Amino acid sequence: MTRILGIDPGSRVTGFGVVDSDGQRSVHLASGRIVPREGDLGERLRWIFEGIRGVVDEHGPEEVAIEDVFVARNAGSALKLGQARGAALLAGVLGGLPLFEYPPARVKQALTGHGRAEKGQVQHMVRLILGLDEAMPEDVSDALAVALCHAHTRTTLARLPATRGWRAGRLR
Repeated sequence: MTRILGIDPGSRVTGFGVVDSDGQRSVHLASGRIVPREGDLGERLRWIFEGIRGVVDEHGPEEVAIEDVFVARNAGSALKLGQARGAALLAGVLGGLPLFEYPPARVKQALTGHGRAEKGQVQHMVRLILGLDEAMPEDVSDALAVALCHAHTRTTLARLPATRGWRAGRLR
């Protein structure tokens, strides 16, 4: 079993989910939201960084998977999202963890079979795969979905002769 931290970054709310997975079976360990206090962007980024570092310290993941930036309509929003991702990524890097990035469509495809699935479909599959009864905020289910996407992808790649020994990086 590999312990994976999935992250759904956001400057206002960052979701996280920790799972243990062997690629066939996944177990939910922890999940939640990092909600920075209101304030300037620098303070919110510090809050995200410290929150992810706390999750890493508490749960000891072996790998980190994060949702890649999507192209937003608003350039300012996209920039803030990128900065939130940077704070979360830095927390993982300083923890010595390999990082993997997945576009939202890849995550949706891995869980539902369709890259344009609705958020509710993704959440339903997360709950089904992990055996969770209660509804959760979308940022939490998205973070767990990223972790599950990585669990399934890493298992598939490990089985292919040409990709044995694959390293951290963008998996598209």
